[in-house]
Amino acid sequence: MSKAQVAREVRPVNDFLAQFSPGDQIALLRGDVLLQSQTNQDGGAVTAHMYVPLARPQIWPQVINYSCWTQYFPNIVHSEVLETVKTATQRYRRLYQVGRKGFMLLTAQVEIYLRVVETTCEAIQFRLEQGTFSHFAADLHLQDFNQGTLLSYSVQAAPTIPVPSFLVEQAMKTDLPGNMRQMRRVLCARYGVA
Repeated sequence: MSKAQVAREVRPVNDFLAQFSPGDQIALLRGDVLLQSQTNQDGGAVTAHMYVPLARPQIWPQVINYSCWTQYFPNIVHSEVLETVKTATQRYRRLYQVGRKGFMLLTAQVEIYLRVVETTCEAIQFRLEQGTFSHFAADLHLQDFNQGTLLSYSVQAAPTIPVPSFLVEQAMKTDLPGNMRQMRRVLCARYGVA
């Protein structure tokens, strides 16, 4: 058996980092935000990946402080937890957010109510309950990477007004890298990391 075959057998099948080439991994460590997009009939879908030089337990309390999302994503102008729901089988939070986005000479405001399910230090699922989207879903994943954390944020969105999917996707691809870099700056600033 060759070393490559042994390495393939030892590596877990679900190795999350295997999707990134060595060049992509270097780009992430350098501070780049990598995007993957997928157009679908329901709007746009984009995933942004970035490296944060902090451990997951340092990042986690910051990303579940939902009022701070206004600092991470400048287009979010209000973010608050309305309630925490605990049942026999699940625990989730209800979140209300308001966003503003300028388009040419117009400014659009959106409101959204989300159900938020957390898996401690691993993932957050945001699912639409109601709002000015016909469809919205987002997932934030934290994965150990190098000496820090690979943070992946996937968003799928479709507004209630008829807008071509490629325009929704293009808007997300334009805004998401800057938002992710802002999020990294805020996360790192709390620990004095550049």
